[in-house]
Amino acid sequence: MKKFILVALLTGFVALSAPARDLDIYWVDVEGGGATLIVTPEGQSLLVDTGNPGPDDRDAKRIYRAAQKAGLKKIDYLMITHHHGDHIGGAPALAKLIPIEHFLDHGDSIEAQDPRSGKIWDAYKALADGKRTTLKPGDKLPLKGLDAVVVTSNGQVIASPVKGASSGENPYCKDAQQKPPDTTENQRSAGILLTYGKFKFLDLGDLTWDVEMRLACPVNKLGTVTLFQATHHGFFNDFSGAPAHVLALKPQIVIINNGATKGWQNSAWDTVQKIPGLEDVWQVHQAMGPNRDHNVKPEQIANLESTPHEGQWLMASVTRDGKITITNERTGFSKSYTAR
Repeated sequence: MKKFILVALLTGFVALSAPARDLDIYWVDVEGGGATLIVTPEGQSLLVDTGNPGPDDRDAKRIYRAAQKAGLKKIDYLMITHHHGDHIGGAPALAKLIPIEHFLDHGDSIEAQDPRSGKIWDAYKALADGKRTTLKPGDKLPLKGLDAVVVTSNGQVIASPVKGASSGENPYCKDAQQKPPDTTENQRSAGILLTYGKFKFLDLGDLTWDVEMRLACPVNKLGTVTLFQATHHGFFNDFSGAPAHVLALKPQIVIINNGATKGWQNSAWDTVQKIPGLEDVWQVHQAMGPNRDHNVKPEQIANLESTPHEGQWLMASVTRDGKITITNERTGFSKSYTAR
């Protein structure tokens, strides 16, 4: 009896003294595609996009390596922002490496007849059959210990501002440039705003300028965020990155999930540098070609194009009290911030 009581007391002590798990976010290098792995303090996993198909299942293997690093045995939720090959293509190969329990997306592809993406869409649809949920703006993802709300999906945006957002008019909307509605899958991107205490993370996939403006004007429906994954691989070719939207978000930190020659154009750099209160920018890739003069410090770039790389990731760990530590796998360099 005494032995049982001692074991129970020791077990309780270990449980009470075990440190709480952080919220971890990995930006996996899928060469200018999308793959963001989120592991909650409760140990649940949300993977947003799966990179490209081939060659040799490269992107699926890179995502799986990050999942192993995170100690995952399965992916609880796979959220596909939109049905382009660089976001959806790695799903079938990944499912052979690790179980995927639930599939979330904006609905059926509007480019199903396109020969470039139709086969990839068909493969995803077969894989997710019977396990798909269509997301709508305002839906909450079933993640314990944090709040994850769908703010865009299938070309629609949330009807009302999120809690804490200002109800006043967004001053950046005055004389803001408008662009015609996009007619591709990019415009249908499902996006989420994830809140953990004071920390707020925004991922909008490849959402386009016209929908960004509906989020931002006349009222900024998203409020301000702590960490912003720059939309569309760093505002690719100015299809995304409306200043009225980006500047109103006032992120402390921006993560650029670009490729060496994809995204993070000079104009994107100019927009980001104007963000009020911006503390830092990190890049998944060093930008080359005509954009090579606009790179952050090498220690804050996961993959340098002058040396061979193996898909190095960036990772953010967020504590319950709002401390954010970002680490570069390539160098081991880390830097910490505090959510405002």
